[in-house]
Amino acid sequence: MATVSAHVRSTRGGLVESVHEVALVVLRPDGTPFLTAGDPAAPVYGRSSLKPAQTVAVLRSGADLTDDEVAIAGASHSGEPVHLAAVTALLARHGLTPDHLGCVPDLPLGTAAMRAYLAAGHGPTPLAMNCSGKHAAMLVAAGGDPDYLEPEHPLQVACRTAVDELAGPVLGASVDGCGAPAFVTPLAGLARLAHGLARPTDPALARVAAAMRARPDLVAGTDRLDTVLMTALPGSVAKSGAEGVLVAALPDGTAVAAKVADGAGRALGPVLLAVLDAVGLAVPAALRAVAAPPVVGKGRPVGELTASLPRPADG
Repeated sequence: MATVSAHVRSTRGGLVESVHEVALVVLRPDGTPFLTAGDPAAPVYGRSSLKPAQTVAVLRSGADLTDDEVAIAGASHSGEPVHLAAVTALLARHGLTPDHLGCVPDLPLGTAAMRAYLAAGHGPTPLAMNCSGKHAAMLVAAGGDPDYLEPEHPLQVACRTAVDELAGPVLGASVDGCGAPAFVTPLAGLARLAHGLARPTDPALARVAAAMRARPDLVAGTDRLDTVLMTALPGSVAKSGAEGVLVAALPDGTAVAAKVADGAGRALGPVLLAVLDAVGLAVPAALRAVAAPPVVGKGRPVGELTASLPRPADG
């Protein structure tokens, strides 16, 4: 099985301007390796790609969440009105408000949403932070305890346990950008999480996967890779994370985990397209346009983003 890295090249005017190295593990629907690039055992901060596992911990705690609330709990949302309304409603249903959120104040992640938020006179708030759905669900699971983010809090211990079980082993931990614990797992562990989303045997993980599939608009946002993939290829589940991390379950059961070495999230789309080609899945035009937009100069295409992958294990 190949162990060289995958690469994404950005060209401008025919010259390779930038190269992104990508570690990648792709599993067949039966869970066996299909393609590997880089070291599957390499330690990776899964960042927001681990939200499905953290949401499993929230559900196991007995938190009362609707299916839409499960989707927003696993989201890195763009801060569009539908997202802010979903988080606000989740909190209100449990007697809480955005003031109870422990995530850091921020502006919406989506460019259009951020401009609208600023135009309405708002500054950075915890509600607008892209992880506010996760925090709202955690806060509910913790019974409103303001200390819910402490690593030794029972909820965070449960989150670590769920991550270890579904995407582990957990090799270490620090603090994520939102303030919640950030866990380190092997890249192969993230692939195992993706396979679990594709072929869930755990009831809580099955519910998370179903909720994300049903409401891809809540999981990311307009013109975001996760949302467009799940919309254009029904049956998919995708969750990207900061610093170029992605877990994805494709409609045929193929599982994908990727980590861009330099953290450039723009490399994830071309890699995903290359994997879809490798497993023989058709790529809708809407997905291709978002996953690998042209490199532009003065508003017109002057280059492209393309991925090169190792040969499959049976190739």
